[in-house]
Amino acid sequence: MKTNNANRLESLDILRGLDLFLLVGLQPILIAFGQIIDNRTYHTFLQQFEHVEWEGFRLWDLIMPLFLFMTGITIPFSLDRKIEQPGKEVYRHIFRRFVVLWILGMIVQGNLLEFNYETIRLYSNTLQAIAAGYLLVSLAYLHLNLRKLISLGCCFLIIYSIPISTWGALLPHDNFAFYIDRMFLQNFMDGVHWTDGSWSFSENYHYTWIWSSLTFAVTVLMGCVTGKLIKDGKDKDPIRTVWYVVGVGIACIFVSLLWQLQQPIIKKIWTGSMTLYSGGICMVLMGLFYYLIDVLKIAAPFRWLKVYGMNSIVAYVVASIIDFRSAVHSLTHGVEEYFPAYKDLILTVGNYGVVFLILLLLYRRGIFVKV
Repeated sequence: MKTNNANRLESLDILRGLDLFLLVGLQPILIAFGQIIDNRTYHTFLQQFEHVEWEGFRLWDLIMPLFLFMTGITIPFSLDRKIEQPGKEVYRHIFRRFVVLWILGMIVQGNLLEFNYETIRLYSNTLQAIAAGYLLVSLAYLHLNLRKLISLGCCFLIIYSIPISTWGALLPHDNFAFYIDRMFLQNFMDGVHWTDGSWSFSENYHYTWIWSSLTFAVTVLMGCVTGKLIKDGKDKDPIRTVWYVVGVGIACIFVSLLWQLQQPIIKKIWTGSMTLYSGGICMVLMGLFYYLIDVLKIAAPFRWLKVYGMNSIVAYVVASIIDFRSAVHSLTHGVEEYFPAYKDLILTVGNYGVVFLILLLLYRRGIFVKV
């Protein structure tokens, strides 16, 4: 646990807070509200808070890429201070963070604490995708300059795309990335069903992880390059940095829209076009937030989001593994009897309200949990 650092990039904390607020606050409440109203316009709007089934992109498909992207932004700010330290401390820091994120991912979605061979999942979570991307990019950052980092990202995209594009199909259960996961993860893959001691793959699970780690790394690398540009230009010409970051982001979006004619934008297998599309949006968002909050100093209306952003790992893990609905129900059951149609909405608001109160308590006491 660490206390707040006055030199932190405030726009990053606020943007991260927005990402977490959508994930562990707004989206579940909007969905719960949608269960009690019958309005076509609202339910059309609500589709933006659901993942696309296969090809395409919605607002909700940006949550995970933005999480990875912002992890990349922190790399120049954290590692530049550690590179000068003696010995191999910087490598210990990188591998320690990788291991902690990986284990947390197994706890959140891999059922690690069940101690059940049939339910353990080795690689199936956003935190593990962050861990994989962080490890690759951090090690590269220690040894490569900015131009070589960009070249490495292009190489990852090419390496990922060759078998994806030449496999012969790009269908949910027929693509190279899915084949790799089935080959190596076997029964430790998410979406596996056990019956009488034997297991089988689910027909409804389409996410991929091992081969997609290459493009996870590109998303983190896009954040790393953005962070490096902002860090180096912070005291020189921040306006020029903003234009550069936003311009490159728009260029990535344009390239991705052309590339999708050959390789569709598919978030579930993290295609190259999806990587550039989501990464480009992340760059534009970061550029705008940096300009508004760190350059123009218009931060006051958004600082409440730092309650989420300064303890993002706590917010994600607590909201994922602890359900406070029973505690909320013990306080609100009288109200629920008078408004039975609103029961799920009341419990959902209460559940994520408790999460917010926990984060607020940590924030006000200056407790910020890092890994």
